Amino acid sequence: MMRKHLLALDQGTTSTRAILFDADGSVVAVAQQELPQHFPQDGWVEHDPIDLWQDSVSVLREVLERGKTLAKDVAALGITNQRETTLLWDRKTGEPLHRAIVWQDRRTSEICDSMRQNGLEPQFQKKTGLLLDPYFSGTKLKWLLDNVPHAREKANAGQLAFGTVDSFLLWRLTGGGARARGTAPLHATDPTNASRTLLYDLAQGDWSADLCAALDVPMNLLPEIRNSSDAFGETHPELFGTPIPIRGILGDQQAALAGQACLEAGQMKATFGTGCFTLLHTGKDIFHSKNRLLTTVANRINNDDSFALEGSIFHAGTVIQWLRDGLGLFKDAAQTATLAATASSDRRVYLVPAFTGLGAPHWDPHARGAIHGITRDATAADLIRAGLEASAFQTADLLDAQVADGAPLPDLLRIDGGMAANDWFAQSLADITRIPIERPANIETTAWGAAAFASLSVRADGNLADLGKKWRRNGLFEPAMSQDEAENRRNGWSDAVRRVLSTS
Repeated sequence: MMRKHLLALDQGTTSTRAILFDADGSVVAVAQQELPQHFPQDGWVEHDPIDLWQDSVSVLREVLERGKTLAKDVAALGITNQRETTLLWDRKTGEPLHRAIVWQDRRTSEICDSMRQNGLEPQFQKKTGLLLDPYFSGTKLKWLLDNVPHAREKANAGQLAFGTVDSFLLWRLTGGGARARGTAPLHATDPTNASRTLLYDLAQGDWSADLCAALDVPMNLLPEIRNSSDAFGETHPELFGTPIPIRGILGDQQAALAGQACLEAGQMKATFGTGCFTLLHTGKDIFHSKNRLLTTVANRINNDDSFALEGSIFHAGTVIQWLRDGLGLFKDAAQTATLAATASSDRRVYLVPAFTGLGAPHWDPHARGAIHGITRDATAADLIRAGLEASAFQTADLLDAQVADGAPLPDLLRIDGGMAANDWFAQSLADITRIPIERPANIETTAWGAAAFASLSVRADGNLADLGKKWRRNGLFEPAMSQDEAENRRNGWSDAVRRVLSTS
């Protein structure tokens, strides 16, 4: 009997999830495990690699059980992941040499500053479409090699493997790290993840020897790069009883772009999860930004790359999490819509969430957060409104940079992620950006994008256009605030941001 289910492993910054879909993209079952973060120093953020692995296996087993589905009934597994988080492990034993350094981590600021002062940023920006910022994997890998005892010695001897989270999980899923399994684990990735490392040449579509040399990274550490929809081996039989074909890998933001059916140049999505990430599909054009946006691979199918222009905001959902857990302003994030609506529109309270620096378009790793405009009559509702509006203001800043680059504004913006469920926020986003906002019926856009890409390589009739046919709208939010009011609020926001920039 033909296998009929699709499975996605969505390994994110704050949780690991598995989602089981039927062939039409409807959710059959979901399993989720919260992921602890570790903060050993100011600006440092880490994960335990064993947590990443054990949680992934656990949620995959749980979702099959919840969906009353056997592994033999799964046609394909797609992996999607937090992208720039960096791991280094022993090829023989599978043991990580250090905790995973999370994409939010800023410990390599001085490395980036030094390389920038030495005039290296233009070379990296031209080849990678990225900036010299601690956000990306390359300087994290350099830090590990320089600071973990014997790491560079072992790397030079070919004993170590580097990977983003997708590569680490793939290596383990295909048998790596287990004793006497008798299989050769697969060390691979796809271009959506490789293009976030500072080691990947967009034009060549492969690792760059020059960039590796500039960062002093041995190329024998790097995984093989395959299509985003491709054969990535199969899970080891001991894990789920029957091997499951692994047929797709996409970084989380590119998976959301696919899941939102933004498949053609000019279409755009914004994901509001831990951070906020906007991606504008640019087709086959490698669009180099002059306003500090990023160029990235949207996907690779049949050895043919598509590209996107990306804006990266480090903190979106984490702001709401901080207001809840750090300040105790509410118990459930679902309350924020009602509470924000009670805030006075006359008060101008701004929360700049530079907890670990600011991302695009500022790229200031030394900036730190602030609350601006508090008066004696300010309330918790004002802070909650400011926390939600921060993501709307930052998205508008990204759109301004996009326009300044000569890229088009989209006719509408499709949103997803946890904050997208908040009607007050969605309306605020439309008001501030002056663009209609669309929300999908299927909120599991990231996971669905990964699962759908996995399905392309196992179906003879697999067609990327099928994704567009399955997309359905759940909500439409049109700008309602006056343009003068929106501009006044944005001016106040810009003033607040200037006050936290380290260069101001």
